[in-house]
Amino acid sequence: MKTVLLAACAAAFPLVFAAPAHAADTPPVTGNVAIVSDYMFRGLTQTWGHPAIQGGADYTGANGFSAGAWASSVSDRSYAGGSMELDLYASFGRPIDDDWSWRLGVYGYVYPGANLDQAAGYRGRSFDTVEANAALTWRNITLKYNRSLTDYFGADREQGYNGDTRGTGYLQLDAAFALADAWTLALHAGHTHYTASLATPTAYGVRDVDYSDASATVKYAIDPHWSVSIGVTHATNGRYYSHVSSYTDVADTRDVGGTRGLVMFQGTF
Repeated sequence: MKTVLLAACAAAFPLVFAAPAHAADTPPVTGNVAIVSDYMFRGLTQTWGHPAIQGGADYTGANGFSAGAWASSVSDRSYAGGSMELDLYASFGRPIDDDWSWRLGVYGYVYPGANLDQAAGYRGRSFDTVEANAALTWRNITLKYNRSLTDYFGADREQGYNGDTRGTGYLQLDAAFALADAWTLALHAGHTHYTASLATPTAYGVRDVDYSDASATVKYAIDPHWSVSIGVTHATNGRYYSHVSSYTDVADTRDVGGTRGLVMFQGTF
């Protein structure tokens, strides 16, 4: 969650726009490193509004198989006891014709050291999550559906939901446009649908935690390996996401969604 800034900055997904095969002059293994002003995942900050350092490596085979690993710093306010997110993923896809292609994959999010037993009032529960995904691409536009095979980042009855959140889905639409020479525009829209709602409404009367997010990012390639990007993201359902409590201190609340500006400096190798 790295060919488009949106993959790490707004939707935080490597390989969102990955091609099913490498060009002849492109190495099968590539690496990336980045510093971002705020790590946003599906419209929500993962670093409590602070900067993050990120990096990973990807393998793309000529037969349509791809796999990789990617990591980012995160806040223990969002992931009790944790400071890092490690993503492991693999997928397979093929072109249909000159314009269309498809891809199926599995994506795992791992938070070493993070567990709800690090937060007061919760029994032990991991934030680790596994999703299956399917994507259909037409030229520079990709429609992708992600479905959780586990509880969605630890959300279940212990966290106040009226059931487990296995099967939670995220539908996203992404597009990238070359503007001029070294300039690229990336657009993203997504919607998260939870399979459970809050058992007891919040102080603001909220039970439904579903929300939508959107972002726009402009990227400038300084040279073939380095780029700088500026973007803006927005997430809905502010009645819930503007009053999220920290796991380290329930009195410490923050708007983890809303509208945010982002800056990223990224290198690819």
